[in-house]
Amino acid sequence: MTELRRIYIEDNRYEGRSRKNRKIQTGEKRVKKQKPERQQPLSDYSKYRLSPKEGIGNLLTYIILIGVISVLFYRSLTAFLLLLPGCFLFMKDRAGVLAAQRENTMREEFLTAMQSFETSLKAGSSAENAVRESITEMEKIYSPDCFIVTELKVISGGMSLNEPIEKLMKDLGRRSHIDDIRSFADVFGIARRTGGDLIAITANTVKGLQQKQETRMEVATVLAGKKMEQNVMSLIPMGILLYVSLTSPGFLDPMYENFTGRLIMSVCLAVYLIAYLWGRKIMDIRV
Repeated sequence: MTELRRIYIEDNRYEGRSRKNRKIQTGEKRVKKQKPERQQPLSDYSKYRLSPKEGIGNLLTYIILIGVISVLFYRSLTAFLLLLPGCFLFMKDRAGVLAAQRENTMREEFLTAMQSFETSLKAGSSAENAVRESITEMEKIYSPDCFIVTELKVISGGMSLNEPIEKLMKDLGRRSHIDDIRSFADVFGIARRTGGDLIAITANTVKGLQQKQETRMEVATVLAGKKMEQNVMSLIPMGILLYVSLTSPGFLDPMYENFTGRLIMSVCLAVYLIAYLWGRKIMDIRV
């Protein structure tokens, strides 16, 4: 029994050495198991983050702006330094303006994608194939890294993992924070769950979104001239100060040399800013 055990052990050792030698001769390597890649978090469009280029550009714009204000209203370096911390409010305001522009672009791209989606459904494609076909169409119209192409690829990837398309649509509406996308996702989800006429429901929903988009474009066209007038009127007070300072040197010196004059100029600046913000608020009409 002991002899048999010794022969068995030697055979196993020989087989192990032979297997090791074969690996060395053939260049076989032990492959380590790779850890699954972490899925990147999906974009949330609730806030707008300035890119480095946008941040530097807006910072330089603010520095130039407060430099002009400091010269025209105070003629003082101290005023420039005191106004410098306001760059944070200026950056926040610019982020809000750019976020509104991005929202309009997202609405337009989503409407175009849903029109393509509706066309594919009418041609007999399933909802899943219609989404994939829309990706190809949107890449021809917009850039490959635009909002709608990116999100349609996310939806297509989710469908390949057997996630319901209505759930993916609803998630897009939640992350986009846009009423049009959320309403479409809700109607689409109800139609899928209840087994309704998906083509007719999609067509009616897209038609409603298209009418809202046309109304927004009409309002924007009407307000374009008024916004231009507001911008011109906003530059007039600074233009008057610059004109008086250049044509009549010393005429405004009392406004910069004592406390009362500086207080009056501060009140004028405050009224000027309030009027500008108020006018911009009036022009901000949302449909």
